Amino acid sequence: MVTRILFRVLLTTACLLLGQSGVAGAGQSAPKPPANDDCLACHGDPDAKRANGTHVAVDASVFGASRHGALACVDCHADLATLAEFPHADPLKKVNCASCHDDVGATYHDSIHAKAREKSGLNVAPVCADCHGRHDIRGKADPKSRVAHAQVPVTCGVCHDGIKLRYDAGVHAAALRQGNARAPVCADCHTAHAIQRADSDASRLRATAECGSCHTSVVESFTRTFHGKVTQLGSARVAACADCHGAHDILPASNPASSISPRNLQTTCGRCHTGANARFVQYDPHPNPRDYQRSKVLWWANRFYWVLIPGCFAFFGLHSVLWAWRSRRDARAHRDGIR
Repeated sequence: MVTRILFRVLLTTACLLLGQSGVAGAGQSAPKPPANDDCLACHGDPDAKRANGTHVAVDASVFGASRHGALACVDCHADLATLAEFPHADPLKKVNCASCHDDVGATYHDSIHAKAREKSGLNVAPVCADCHGRHDIRGKADPKSRVAHAQVPVTCGVCHDGIKLRYDAGVHAAALRQGNARAPVCADCHTAHAIQRADSDASRLRATAECGSCHTSVVESFTRTFHGKVTQLGSARVAACADCHGAHDILPASNPASSISPRNLQTTCGRCHTGANARFVQYDPHPNPRDYQRSKVLWWANRFYWVLIPGCFAFFGLHSVLWAWRSRRDARAHRDGIR
């Protein structure tokens, strides 16, 4: 294998030297950038490795089928554009994806991932290639893409493996496995590039809106409660969706392991309300006055006020009209009497 690589290097170098000699008399123009075939002369070998043993092989067919298949190697590896001879320096400079994807790059720069790498020096924090791939980048509409909707939990789980296990146990992952294209994955709640700390006040306040993008009626009912109204006023100190239902391992109330199972409600509410008893947890956190089956008392109270309030306005409105009519008639009679 080493002999084959050395032969390719010598052959490529000879071609480049011949090409340069042909233009030497024309003012020593800049060397021609290496073509993809020049790069694949070495990197096309499945056993190609760096000196430290890292594999650097590139499958030409896989790269050709990727979103970057029409690009040249030097479009991303810009430091090779002026390369005059092979082999090149090892390693190359980091590829700057923002040179083309500047809008996404600016968004990523403000994310928790970028801050962990750039400010905290955590080199294990993900960059573009860790999520999208390197030479096998596919569009998110491609089912084989690392960032396809169904593949996002797997991609995020490479780093967040503990969270992935909890997500897999929840109802969202179960819906995804059943082929539900609307089942939320990591990026639906945390976004794809502008990911922030989940324990910040801003993230906690945004969580209700995120849940409401799917659970519209449930979040609407939440906004009628004290918890919901205080949250709408900008306070992150009261309970929001994840505080009661969990963040990743969300389970239905019928599941005994669920945090909102009747057997666990006192413990769940007790996190904030010390001493919560069986009577306390009978409180309905999602009241719906239009749902008779959920709360008959609330339904009747709502109907009563729908009759009472319009009835009061109608009665006193009619009273005011009749009073005005009577006042005008009395005033007219009084004037007629004086005359």
